[in-house]
Amino acid sequence: MMNLPYQVFTALRYFKSKKRHSSISINTLISIAGVALGVMTLITVLAVMSGFHEDLQTKILGVNPHIVLLSYKGRIRDHSSIMKKISGIDGVSDSAPFLYGQVMLRSGDRAQGTIVRGIDPLIGTGTTDILKHLKVGSVDDLKTGTPKPGIIIGRELLRNLGAYVGDEIDMISPLAEMGPLGMMPKMKKFRVIGYFEAGMYEYDSGLVFINLQDAQRFFKYDGAVTGIEIKIDDPYNAAAVADRIEREFGVPYYARDWMQMNRNLFSALKLEKIVMFIILTLIILVASFNIISSLIMIVIEKGREIAIMKTMGATNRGIMSIFMLHGLIIGVAGTAIGVAGGYGLCMILKTYKFITLPADVYYLSYLPVKMSLFDFTVVPLSAILITFMATLYPSWQAAKLDPVEPLRYE
Repeated sequence: MMNLPYQVFTALRYFKSKKRHSSISINTLISIAGVALGVMTLITVLAVMSGFHEDLQTKILGVNPHIVLLSYKGRIRDHSSIMKKISGIDGVSDSAPFLYGQVMLRSGDRAQGTIVRGIDPLIGTGTTDILKHLKVGSVDDLKTGTPKPGIIIGRELLRNLGAYVGDEIDMISPLAEMGPLGMMPKMKKFRVIGYFEAGMYEYDSGLVFINLQDAQRFFKYDGAVTGIEIKIDDPYNAAAVADRIEREFGVPYYARDWMQMNRNLFSALKLEKIVMFIILTLIILVASFNIISSLIMIVIEKGREIAIMKTMGATNRGIMSIFMLHGLIIGVAGTAIGVAGGYGLCMILKTYKFITLPADVYYLSYLPVKMSLFDFTVVPLSAILITFMATLYPSWQAAKLDPVEPLRYE
C-alpha cells in the first residue's frame, strides 16, 4: 500500500469511514448496489429482446426464402433458364420456382381467405425450412394428376375450418370464369394431407401449400410462375446478393430480400431495444446521484485532511484525482457485479426456463435469451462512463476547497 501513489492510497482509505459517520460507508454500498442493479437489469432485458429478435427471424426464414425474384409483368415464363443463371451467381446455394395466389378455403359451413403457395415437391423445399415445421404429412404427398390433389395447411387455419387430416376442402378463386349459367367462381376440391406449425399466427392461419402444377392449372398460369425463391449461404448478406441478381437480369425483373420484406417489423424491434436501453440506463443514472451525494459527504468529512494535504504540497489536480478515483472504483465495482449478475441471470433463464409465457399469444412457452458480446461491452462501458462523469462535480468541489477555513480553529 505504501508504494502506491498518494492519490490511490487516499482514495482506497476513504472507503473506511469513521464510526460516527458510518452512514457514508452505507451510502457507498448503496451506490455500488444501484449501479450493479442497473447493469444487471439492462443486460438481462437486452438479452431477452435479442432472443425475441432471433426467434422471430428464425420463424420468418422457416417459411420464407432469403430472396425472391419477381417480374413487373406479374409472371415469369422462362424460369428454368433463369434458375440456371441464378445458380452461377456468387453466394447463391439453391433456387426453386413458386406461385402465389389468394383464394378462399371452405370446409362445410366454414370459410376463410388465405394465401396459397404452389411449390415443386422435388426442389421447392430446399429454399425454406418448411419441412422442419411439418407436424403431420410430407411434402412428397403433394402428388399431381389426381382428381383430388393434396394440400398442406397451417395448424390455426385447419382449426378455424374445423377440418382434419384426410378431409376434403373446397378451394375457391376470387377470379370468376364463364360457365353455362354465366360468370361463376372457380372451385376445386383438395384433400388435406398434412399441416404445419411455423410458430407465427400470420403464417399458421393464412398460408397453404399445394403442388406447383396444380396451382398453375387452377390459376391458369400456363406453365408460368409468380417468381423464384432463392436461398443463399449467408442470410445477412441477402441485400448484396439481391442487388447482384437485379444487375444480372435487369428490367423487368426485380429482387426482394427477407429483411426488406419484413423491414417494418425488424425496425420496430430495433427501436424498442434502443428505447429500452435508454430507459433502463436511467437506473444507472439514479445510482450515479448516490455516488455524487456520497462523495460530497466525504468531502465535508475529510475537509481537514484535504486542507492538510494542500499545505503539504498537494495540487488541485491531485486532490481532484483522489475523489474521481474513489467514485470510479465504486462504478467499476458495481459494473463488475452487475455484469456477473446479468450473465448468471441470463444463463438461469436460458437453462431452466422458469418464466413461462402463454403459448397461444406469443407462440413461445418461455423467455428466449441471446447473449451478445456487443451488449456485454456497451452496457459496462456506458455504466462506467456515467459513474465517472458523476465524480466530476464533487471532485472539483474538493479541489477548490480553501485550506485556511478547515484549519482556522485547529
